[in-house]
Amino acid sequence: MRTGMFMMPLHPAGRPMHAYLAEDTEKALLMEKLGFDELFIGEHFSAATEPYPSPLMFAASLVPQTKRLVFGTGVINAPLRHPAFIAAEAAQFDHLSKGRFILGVGTGSTPTDIELMGVTEDARERGKILAESVEMIEHAWSSDPPYDFNGTYWKGAIKDTINPGLGFGWLPKPYQKPRPTIAIPCSSPDSASVRVAARKGWSVISSALLSTEALANHWKMYREGCQEAGRTASGDDWRVCRTVFVAASDEEARARAFSAESGYRHFFGHMHKVYTQLGRLGILKARPDMTDAEVTVDTFIEQRAILGSPKTVLGELIKLRDTTGPFGTLLLSAVDWGGPNAAWERESLSRFAEEVMPSFRQHYAASAAE
Repeated sequence: MRTGMFMMPLHPAGRPMHAYLAEDTEKALLMEKLGFDELFIGEHFSAATEPYPSPLMFAASLVPQTKRLVFGTGVINAPLRHPAFIAAEAAQFDHLSKGRFILGVGTGSTPTDIELMGVTEDARERGKILAESVEMIEHAWSSDPPYDFNGTYWKGAIKDTINPGLGFGWLPKPYQKPRPTIAIPCSSPDSASVRVAARKGWSVISSALLSTEALANHWKMYREGCQEAGRTASGDDWRVCRTVFVAASDEEARARAFSAESGYRHFFGHMHKVYTQLGRLGILKARPDMTDAEVTVDTFIEQRAILGSPKTVLGELIKLRDTTGPFGTLLLSAVDWGGPNAAWERESLSRFAEEVMPSFRQHYAASAAE
């Protein structure tokens, strides 16, 4: 059982970028110290609340300061740039980190990024662009020139200008062989990307905003996709994101998480606004007959966050995994550290790593041996 963090990174707009970078660097170094395995970092070009246009640049700054953390892009938005660019930059980072790298690739969902780059607003169409892009990235990594990127959405070639004597024409190959893990995020309960990833041999990252039932459905679809490809599904290829907050007692955890200054309230409050404006509140409803007005930030936290003492959180995580399926990596959602949240989150991460995960790993090992 591996552990990590999915860092959107979500912050209140208004602070300078260097302040966000300093805070998130501190989080990453704490994760390294506590023995976490993976850190995924988001990419947004035009979101003041998620202000990192280059996750690879930020991750590169962390490589010399860490030894165990594996860095993932969470995610590079494939429809926004040519797959040859993604392949070359990812290969460079894979060498820089000596293989501590996972290529997370997605369709992109920030409307202003999509408008800026002139990309289709049709999510299904962007899903097709993603699939074509990843296939071209794999081709670039596994072959030598000539290259012919001749797809429905992407064009390009290296044919006529190849010069072996000068070394012109070769796209970089990654450090890991045959390639880094490719991970696809999935945020809809019935996301077609789950089956596509399973058939193609890519990993899946299930969103922290999904219900337990939706997570179970992701595992069902992933198994079916693997079966279609003649492969046995493995939980090692499934990452589940969850919001987890640990304190000394259940009462203290809930008081902190639901307080007006809580980073968790900020996280779920922001996502509630996003889902409301996108017309997707239905995903957050515990019952089909719930009205939109009943889906409040408080009910959102109740439904999606795991809060409590180490004993309570351990029990909830065991129940989650027993209910949804054998995910091999648990990614915690990152929250902003404004006000008291830095101290609260340091305590939570420490308790999680030292008091929850050892027992959770024992449960994981025991269930795997059955």
